[in-house]
Amino acid sequence: MGHRLRALLRRTPAPAAVRRLLAPGPLPTLVLLLASFALTGYAGVRLFDKDPLGVALWLAGAAVLHDLALVPLYSLADRGAQRVLGPRLVNYVRFPAAVSGLLLLVYFPLITRQVGRYETITALPADAFLHRWLLLTAALFAASALVLAARRTVARPRSSGPPPASGPPPRT
Repeated sequence: MGHRLRALLRRTPAPAAVRRLLAPGPLPTLVLLLASFALTGYAGVRLFDKDPLGVALWLAGAAVLHDLALVPLYSLADRGAQRVLGPRLVNYVRFPAAVSGLLLLVYFPLITRQVGRYETITALPADAFLHRWLLLTAALFAASALVLAARRTVARPRSSGPPPASGPPPRT
């Protein structure tokens, strides 16, 4: 972890256990990084072993599609959401929209019923994915709205007595 993250963690009011978990030091970070490289390498070898040209074309196409089409699209959507909702509320829309978008991206063929072999291979109906994705998206947005409502309720100051009188403070 960089020195900037450590400085940020020192400034934020977080419990010591959270700080230790997020900034464990160089050795655990190195071990996790090497483990993720090993897992990625294993998956890459398995993928490239079956159809190297198809996988390479898919990766190149995904990078081009992401950089040329998706980044400008969701950047514009994010700016619009910031203008409409303001900077304090936009994260309550960003998170469920991002998770829902990722699920749509991963399960797009099943959600749009564009797979003919799915039912014959798995013996499961392919027509339920659209309804499940819509329900999950609605649940994500509802959970985000509940979190926002709970935070606003907790953050609201509660006064037990009459409001303080205006004017200079009493002399003692």
